[in-house]
Amino acid sequence: MSSGTLYDKVWDLHRVAELPGGSTQLFVGLHLIHEVTSPQAFSALKDKGLSVRCPERTVATVDHIVPTTSQARPFADPLAEEMLSTLERNCAEYGIELNGIGSGRQGIVHVIAPELGLTQPGMTVACGDSHTSTHGAFGAIAFGIGTSQVRDVLASQSLAMNKLKVRRIRVDGRLSAGVYAKDLILHIIRILGVKGGVGFAYEFAGAAIEALSMEERMTLCNMAIEGGARCGYVNPDQVTFDYLAGRPSSPAGEDWERAVAWWRSLATTEDAVFDDEVVFDAAAIAPTVTWGITPGQGLGVDESVPALDALDPGDRPIAEEAYRYMDLQPGSPIDGVPVDVCFIGSCTNGRLSDLQAAAAIARGRHVAEGIKAFVVPGSEQVQKAAEAEGLHTIFLNAGFEWREPGCSMCLAMNPDRLEGRQISASSSNRNFKGRQGSATGRTLLMSPAMVAAAAVHGRVTDVRQLPLHAAS
Repeated sequence: MSSGTLYDKVWDLHRVAELPGGSTQLFVGLHLIHEVTSPQAFSALKDKGLSVRCPERTVATVDHIVPTTSQARPFADPLAEEMLSTLERNCAEYGIELNGIGSGRQGIVHVIAPELGLTQPGMTVACGDSHTSTHGAFGAIAFGIGTSQVRDVLASQSLAMNKLKVRRIRVDGRLSAGVYAKDLILHIIRILGVKGGVGFAYEFAGAAIEALSMEERMTLCNMAIEGGARCGYVNPDQVTFDYLAGRPSSPAGEDWERAVAWWRSLATTEDAVFDDEVVFDAAAIAPTVTWGITPGQGLGVDESVPALDALDPGDRPIAEEAYRYMDLQPGSPIDGVPVDVCFIGSCTNGRLSDLQAAAAIARGRHVAEGIKAFVVPGSEQVQKAAEAEGLHTIFLNAGFEWREPGCSMCLAMNPDRLEGRQISASSSNRNFKGRQGSATGRTLLMSPAMVAAAAVHGRVTDVRQLPLHAAS
């Protein structure tokens, strides 16, 4: 019986069968694929003589390996070119929609699906990418899956899963000026830990969550996985419906009215029972920066790197490792730490509002000498919208590079990489060792506005100290 949470309602609606061992066969409403985790899955289908069960529920794009300086074909990297060519062949063979380069719809998979209206409340969404949790912002239940599971979904349009518990994370009050959804989720992960969500779905609720835009909600849910939760979601409301209205794949006319009525019915009820609940005060959260080698090693920009004896005993070994790797001393302030590279983009923070926030800081300023700073739109649509507003001109005038859409230096499966011991101010989602392309490179995660502030000062800078310049 459902507990009244959106998670339980959606799970029950998509349950196909109970499997031996206690897992559930769950129908997948939308399957998103890209060039990295799909080639082996398609090969496995061919080896078994299987076809794609529901090509109309499968949508592809190219994002991880595409270069962002020039996307002319063939790519300079033969492996990247082969991966894209393989995706093109597989999509053509199985009748799958491919949003390729130059289509006007290409971009990071977790950016294009929402902007096309493919992601909708009440759906189950799967993709061979851990940050599929992004789509929970719409009141969907979205899971990242592995390559073998990509094969299973292609073949059966279903997935074997164990049901999660549900933790409500209620955030009361409102975020202060200069504090964004990225700061909020980094703070939550800091407090609950990178393993705190294991076995849970996170339901984000409360006044501060309801006040977030859809793009901010996507940032929040995107990083639920970094806190150990398999998925994170926000209940659908008028903000959700306003975003989806008129999108290419959204219902229209009478279908729209019926859809909205149904979407409203999916929201968690007031008497819902949760397995756990945690409450945060939005006003107490400052711009947040990671100092270590996990997304949970974060602190307010006005704080200092924690001393070992201030940490829980279980957190001390990785803290000692982080001190050595990051070359940061306990007790030293994070504000003022010098950076070499500043990256604005990724499926976490590559949307239009992210670029607008960063441009507001960059306007009338210039990137500090010796700093490499670049902006990568999350999709062709984001790029077009940003250029229509003149954001690219603001960035270029400030000394940033303006790039083509792609994943870029989030995970460096393309030419955008750190070199040696460079330290990066990054709006992406992971600060693991080697994540941005160098085995010794260092990453400080922060909001796009904070990255822009770091770029113009050449060091970590509290964005709240930078007055905004009026547009000329």
